[in-house]
Amino acid sequence: VQLVESGGGLVQPGGSLTLSCAASGFAFNQFLMRWYRQAPGKEREFLATITGPGGSRQYSEDVKGRFTISRDNNKNTASLQMNNLQPEDTAVYYCNAFKSTSRADYDYWGQGTQVTVSS
Repeated sequence: VQLVESGGGLVQPGGSLTLSCAASGFAFNQFLMRWYRQAPGKEREFLATITGPGGSRQYSEDVKGRFTISRDNNKNTASLQMNNLQPEDTAVYYCNAFKSTSRADYDYWGQGTQVTVSS
């Protein structure tokens, strides 16, 4: 199982970035995909989730209207489009794949990608 994030970097306030998460080793279309972030000295924070078929999305209040989560089940990828980035969005961003069954929960994480918003 592998989740690999990419697309992070340095961006000026008001700018945009798109993060990607490439998945392998599991039945991608059966898993919820989520994005989280963790800023220095803070707990990991939920940002957005999208269902397996991609029909339902939810966002935290902090990013609603600025961030858009999507997925491509043909390519086993998930993305997070981030607009109007602000310095408080600076954090390490993680993708997460989650599936709950009657037998067990399956919870996979990527290694994270750094996003820095600064002028």
